[in-house]
Amino acid sequence: MRTVLLDLDGTLVDSLPDITNVLNGTLQRAGLPSYTQAEVGPMVGDGARALLTRAANGRGATLSEAMMQDFMAAYADHATSHSRLYPDVPDTLAELKKRGWTLLVCTNKPAVPAQIILENFEIASFFAGVGAGDSFPVRKPDPGHLLSTLALAGMTPEGAIMVGDHSNDIDAAGSIPIPSVWARWGYGTDAMGSAATAIAERFSDLPDLLESLMPVT
Repeated sequence: MRTVLLDLDGTLVDSLPDITNVLNGTLQRAGLPSYTQAEVGPMVGDGARALLTRAANGRGATLSEAMMQDFMAAYADHATSHSRLYPDVPDTLAELKKRGWTLLVCTNKPAVPAQIILENFEIASFFAGVGAGDSFPVRKPDPGHLLSTLALAGMTPEGAIMVGDHSNDIDAAGSIPIPSVWARWGYGTDAMGSAATAIAERFSDLPDLLESLMPVT
């Protein structure tokens, strides 16, 4: 069994432009100042509610359910307006499948926008399952999120590897433990990936890098 768990934002997709635009729209409708894209990047990775909480608190406000609902509705409509796949994602996913890997998405993003993104960019069919931020009682960095995502496809931690750009990905993998790959092209700082088993500079590095992390039989 060979399984790769892939984070979404900052790993498969550069979604920060749309997240920033929708977040700022929500804040402006609530009478709060907006953020730059560079300011939003470090807030991403713990799910929509955590993002909105940080953004509101950073403007001296408290997140309301009305703001949360506003953001989720607007993001569902604009999740792919300016987002893009990272270079070589479709070809690399195809190569991983060809080499016998089972592919899963493990993201703290809610299921609805996650599915919209995967379908819009025509990569949903590569994946045997999507473990989203609202799919289970826990989410990354809780290792239960990874384990529950693996279970969606009937897989176990044996032969599984986590790929992501946030310390949540690396910490969750280490708690199981399974190997992890730091997606250096994403939003996280190098310090976040310091505990990763390996580092990938580009998405296209993954097929050979993942092979190198598998035990020799």
